[in-house]
Amino acid sequence: MENNGKAWLYLLPALVLLGVFMIYPLIDVCVYSVEEGYNSASQTYFGVGTYNYSYILHDPYFLQALKNTLILVVITVPVSTGLALFISFGLTSIRKLRDLFQTIYFLPYVTNTLAVGLVFMILFKKTAYTDGMVNLLLSWFGGPSVDFIDGPYWAKMFVLCFYTVWIVLPFKILILTSALSSVNEVYYSAAKVDGTPKGRVFWRITLPMISPMIFYLVITGFIGAFKAYSDAVALFGTNLNAAEMNTIVGYIYDMLYGDSGGYPSYASAAAIVLFVIVLTITCINLSVSKKHVYY
Repeated sequence: MENNGKAWLYLLPALVLLGVFMIYPLIDVCVYSVEEGYNSASQTYFGVGTYNYSYILHDPYFLQALKNTLILVVITVPVSTGLALFISFGLTSIRKLRDLFQTIYFLPYVTNTLAVGLVFMILFKKTAYTDGMVNLLLSWFGGPSVDFIDGPYWAKMFVLCFYTVWIVLPFKILILTSALSSVNEVYYSAAKVDGTPKGRVFWRITLPMISPMIFYLVITGFIGAFKAYSDAVALFGTNLNAAEMNTIVGYIYDMLYGDSGGYPSYASAAAIVLFVIVLTITCINLSVSKKHVYY
């Protein structure tokens, strides 16, 4: 009993911080989301109900933001994880210049997001004076010139996905490289004695041994992609609704502080919808991990 008391005492600072900065704001957002006609200036509202949810689910700007976010999640999470696994496996297979290559791959992670976005915009943007480096490369292969920043929707989404993969790739490479290095060499030695093919070694030994790290990256990747906002701003500016490239987090920000701001109830309803989506996908991943992740 005394040990339990000490344990709770040690946990008290963390519990206080969680309560103040996570639990209370979540409850507050839930309350705001059901207050209809809330006025932030007078702190008054005229009813309680589900109108705020009905409004955002019929708002074309929110539906566009939801579509963009889902596309971003579906494309970037598996692509970035697969590329990180491929590159990490290559890094662990080489000995010379391994540290140099690891440093090069990690550079985008420590570079300012907006600075990288500006570089990407210059590479892809088509202006009156230049078509951009990417279009120059396309012309060499006989491809058409495309305005990736102000042009068709698919082109803008391609740039956003490309940029997002580029940004998250270094962290995943770092984690997976460490995971691959920690696999016990005894398993590989035994497989070598048995004459097991390299492909089978990868699928039967390497992949199961690093599956907890892959699962961790998938979970954090989903959460990070659903929270995407600064990436889109770095590429397309702050008026994301006009560019049709807004995200759910961007929609929430606009409802609070943007040109259409002053609607905390709508922003809270959108935040709760985002929370439910992320929670649902996380629970699905947790249930899948019980069968495919080996601890």
